[in-house]
Amino acid sequence: MKKKLINTLILLFIGALSSAESILRYDERIHPEIGKEFMVVTQNFHATRVGYEILKKGGNAVDASTAIGFALAVTLPRAGNLGGGGFMLIYDKNKGEISSIDYRSAAPAIAKSSDVVGNNGKTIRYGHKVTAVPGSVAGLLKAHSERGTLSLKEVMEPAIRLAEEGIEVTYDLNQALKFGESSLLLNSESKNKYFIDGEALPVKSIFKQPHLAKTLRLISTGGAKEFYEGTIADWIVESSKKNGGFIRKSDLASYQAKERTPLMINYRGSIVVSMPPAASGGLVMLQTLNILERFPVSRFGHNSSRSIHYMAESMKLAWADRDKYHGDPDYVEVPVKNLLSKEYAKKRAKMIDSRKANDYKDLSHGIFINMDESPDTTHYSVVDSYGNAVSNTYTLGSSFGSGVTVEKGGFLLNNQMRNFSRRPEAKANKLEPGKRMISTQTPTLVFNKEGDLTMVLGSPGGGRIPNVISQVISNVIDHKLGYSEALIAPRINQRYAKELELETGFSRDTTNILKRLGHTIKDSNLAMGSVQAIFIEDGNLYGVPDTRRPGASALSESN
Repeated sequence: MKKKLINTLILLFIGALSSAESILRYDERIHPEIGKEFMVVTQNFHATRVGYEILKKGGNAVDASTAIGFALAVTLPRAGNLGGGGFMLIYDKNKGEISSIDYRSAAPAIAKSSDVVGNNGKTIRYGHKVTAVPGSVAGLLKAHSERGTLSLKEVMEPAIRLAEEGIEVTYDLNQALKFGESSLLLNSESKNKYFIDGEALPVKSIFKQPHLAKTLRLISTGGAKEFYEGTIADWIVESSKKNGGFIRKSDLASYQAKERTPLMINYRGSIVVSMPPAASGGLVMLQTLNILERFPVSRFGHNSSRSIHYMAESMKLAWADRDKYHGDPDYVEVPVKNLLSKEYAKKRAKMIDSRKANDYKDLSHGIFINMDESPDTTHYSVVDSYGNAVSNTYTLGSSFGSGVTVEKGGFLLNNQMRNFSRRPEAKANKLEPGKRMISTQTPTLVFNKEGDLTMVLGSPGGGRIPNVISQVISNVIDHKLGYSEALIAPRINQRYAKELELETGFSRDTTNILKRLGHTIKDSNLAMGSVQAIFIEDGNLYGVPDTRRPGASALSESN
């Protein structure tokens, strides 16, 4: 009897080990968070916990996304926001539908291109003049009102609690404040909120935000109307007028978060879905993959010189189209169908020489330059127990946006007016009243050939974002990397520019070959992006927080 029991236990142990190995992939060096019911991945552990709590109490992916969006405004002030804007993809598994919400910031009606230029002839970086009409509240609440299941008060209560009770200042927040001194110290309210005697809030101190808590409570009871037409709108306009800004009550009242038709391509049998313009990052990423598809990079090996060459050249060609064609689709006709056609990708791919890097100037549609786009954005991914998913990216622009805190509201405003083009040849993205500036934000969903959702991902990173997402997708589909390894692998960045940027981790042999091919190598002084991703395989959810940004975390029901 005793021997039989021991044998049974041995068999059970072997079976459990075999099962664990198939899920955990012990042949890989880095492992994701694993769950079966639901998963949340964000750049901030407080926000991840908030999303987890909402899903645990029965909310769906949109409920969790709404809660996370407001929580990040409290806990990740450099990027999480009420005063910025962004883009959201929503997958409804039951209906088999993908929808998207464009809640990008928009130009105030009275603002002109010359208004955002300083005496030195350069675009103003901080302050009220570069603040566009905020879209975040409209976008989050549009999603919730149309697809949420819990009450607005329920999903906003965690953010209100965090603002009232306070959060402990982390090393990351302290350092971010020090980095943001150049903008925050220019605004008296921001200075009073984030600094003590001119010094950034100390590590481990408790950071309470009563004005922001009041704003959140007003939104939780009054909804978007309170923010765009009520008391909060009055606070924004009062602050703007007093400090030379251009936002007026009519701008806020007329702002709308808009549903757009998502873009999609077939990449080696998988369907890759992203946002359309004004989120031009999605179009750049999809064009990059379309061109890359013409080359058998899986044969060349992951991050080999040949794979990098074809990836970089594909990126370069996609970026060359951006400045010419991309803009707010309500103001300009963007030739999306042509740009994403396989025939166009084939033509562009023929421009790539296997032996030599293209001079980016030869690919030009005019004399264009890359816009200054800050890497300080944030992304989060959610999958609920029903199989629904949200991929959401939003931003203040630069770190802490314009540096302006609305005095009575306790929230930061964006500096997105900087992202319009002032060059006459870049007509698609010129500043016009009510227009939305283009953005490199790239929330993305990927489905396999059977139509099953396999990836939910996005990233901060400014102009690097579409290139980062292209690489992660290629790492999984082309190079069969494990999910965590696909995210943590060293990255490249090639825009419409001379330099090919490389993160640390590439061998000298590889970089020497790239130089011989004509690439101008530049070591990146910044980690590229911070992908917050969920992968789905065989009924399991794999959450991978990108460690390039401190505090990123994933939570599933297994915790």
